[in-house]
Amino acid sequence: MTHVVVTGSEGFVGQVLVQRLLAHGLGGQRVTRLSLMDVRFAAPASDARVRQIEGSIAEAAVRAQAYDSAVDAVFHLASIPGGAAEKNYELGRRINLDATLGLLEDLRTQAKAPRFVFASTIAVYGEHLPPVVDEATLPNPGLSYGAHKQAGEYLVADATRKGWCQGCSLRLPGVVARPGDGAGMMSAFMSQLFWKLAAGEPITVPVSADGVAWWISVGACVDNLLHAATVDGAAMNPRRSYQMPVLRFTVGELVDALSARYGAERKALVSYAPDPFIQRLFASYPPLHTPEALALGLRHDGDIATLIARATAA
Repeated sequence: MTHVVVTGSEGFVGQVLVQRLLAHGLGGQRVTRLSLMDVRFAAPASDARVRQIEGSIAEAAVRAQAYDSAVDAVFHLASIPGGAAEKNYELGRRINLDATLGLLEDLRTQAKAPRFVFASTIAVYGEHLPPVVDEATLPNPGLSYGAHKQAGEYLVADATRKGWCQGCSLRLPGVVARPGDGAGMMSAFMSQLFWKLAAGEPITVPVSADGVAWWISVGACVDNLLHAATVDGAAMNPRRSYQMPVLRFTVGELVDALSARYGAERKALVSYAPDPFIQRLFASYPPLHTPEALALGLRHDGDIATLIARATAA
């Protein structure tokens, strides 16, 4: 029996991860029980292996429902995103920090330490980046969201040291292409570009055309999450934390590639109204070197055309 728990399962990445777990299992093993946690579910589960647990992961009673039998792996994706967490500090702390600690501490009751994959974020680096970011670059969060995620990485490493879990934190870059308007997410423009240009609709983006971002498709992101849950823990660094490899290119280069895919006239649909704060946080990224992550088997999409294909196929 393989029992997997996913928090934030109704989210963009969570839904793709759940589909993959049901279709292909985890590490070659069929998932026989899948406990999904979120504040609400859009529809009842269609697979008998799925159990939907509705409520806040900050509540111990809600978490206990997911951990009521032996757990093999936990994917902790739930969070209050950066913009929303800045507007409501108490909610951000409760979900992004307190609930993460609760999920880890609750694992002390498990007879066997499960795998625990924590979705951290590039927001841990903040807005004052060095000319090159590598795996020795020190975090310097510029948002409470990033600060709480950085603390979560330390908590995962400490819980691993204590034997409560076999943890791994992955710092997610801009994962595309999230459907909808991305309410509460200052980086929503990164995904909206894909869908607006595919549909032939105009869009104004809050960064400049030469703004440089780090990108990964949701398909590649889920590949890495699943890999982190199965790779030999002995091969991991002592921090138990990795930056996901990324593609790095400008917003203008993405617009050019999307126009090549959907029609040259799409380029005229994009206008630019740079917001200095959003530009600093999401479109001012230097080169990123991740040899440790690559050696562990984590991967980016390879090229911009593949990223577009995978981002719009999910």
